Amino acid sequence: MADNDVNRRKFLYGTAAAGVTGLAGCSGGGGGGDDGSGDDGSGDDGSGDDGSGDDGSSDDGSDEASLELRVGTSAGGTQDVGLAVERAVSQESDTLEYSTIESPGYIGTIYRMAQEQFNAGITDNNSLNKALDETGQFGEQPVSRIPQYGFSAFPYSIYVVARDGTDIETFDDLAGANVYPAEPGYSTRATTLDVWSQDPTADVYEEMNIQDMGVGDAPGAMEEGTIDASIAYGTPGVRYTGFVQEMASRVDLHYVEPTDALIESAESFAGAGTTTTSYDDWPIADTDIGTDEVFTWDLEVLYTFNPEADADAVYELCRVVDEHNDVVNEGEAQFNDYESTADMLGYAQERIPVHAGAVQYYQDNDAWDDNLQEGE
Repeated sequence: MADNDVNRRKFLYGTAAAGVTGLAGCSGGGGGGDDGSGDDGSGDDGSGDDGSGDDGSSDDGSDEASLELRVGTSAGGTQDVGLAVERAVSQESDTLEYSTIESPGYIGTIYRMAQEQFNAGITDNNSLNKALDETGQFGEQPVSRIPQYGFSAFPYSIYVVARDGTDIETFDDLAGANVYPAEPGYSTRATTLDVWSQDPTADVYEEMNIQDMGVGDAPGAMEEGTIDASIAYGTPGVRYTGFVQEMASRVDLHYVEPTDALIESAESFAGAGTTTTSYDDWPIADTDIGTDEVFTWDLEVLYTFNPEADADAVYELCRVVDEHNDVVNEGEAQFNDYESTADMLGYAQERIPVHAGAVQYYQDNDAWDDNLQEGE
């Protein structure tokens, strides 16, 4: 989202029953969720070919009724968002055919889009930046092209909580502590470690005892005392990931105050955004963690399109999610609640081109930012 006001989102946090179970499919505990993981647990990086050779584009784009987008979507919470968008398109568009295609996480989506297995996909800014810079997994296996920006979808906002009795009060106190930054392979973990490993927080990060385990084991480890602190994350005003809610239901937790150095690291990191959210608007299972607000670094999840994706199809999808944003939100509250068309550009970066169909939509609605570049 473009600013720090969580009240722009429909507040559908809901019941305790939705608490632990509501994100069970997203948590990755069963090996199938993404929940910011960028990995479906299959061990597949998404670089394999299904032999289709089809990116889902319509033949020549001349028949308005044949507009088609095949959207690569990882499992769990991201798929819930994708299916909500698909339902909105089905209800509100007479010209666009939208298909949800399961994809192995955010990184896998970028690989499969490069192979033209589908012409659109949901991924995140940190993965896109790594693909551009050929770092991380893309350093070993780069892609020949990078998907282009379409519109913002939702954030996974991240901060740190500690177990009561650990004497951990600020980020600096994490030096020497047993810290759990989520399951290996999760994009929320990768983004967190990317932020922490920069100057001026690298010295604290290097002294942490990083814990590696599945999210299903983490609440028990926190209860047993083998985890001192953990990241907490979810979508502000909506819900937290399941393992965080389970931790809060089993252990007394408190907020770990960010230092100036942590704020500087988060704000300077190109792969993430930052937000400050009222805790009253986003409590963990109605528990008191001793703060009025939380400072978060945000995994920014967005819709992207291959350059070859039909511009009219992209334009029509932008129109549906903008004009019928309420329909998408009714299907899945995690999707961003736009106050204006310009909010759709909330995760756009100057170095990542915007698809021509989306550019035209923004221009037609007086929302285009001339600092951004149009994709070729």
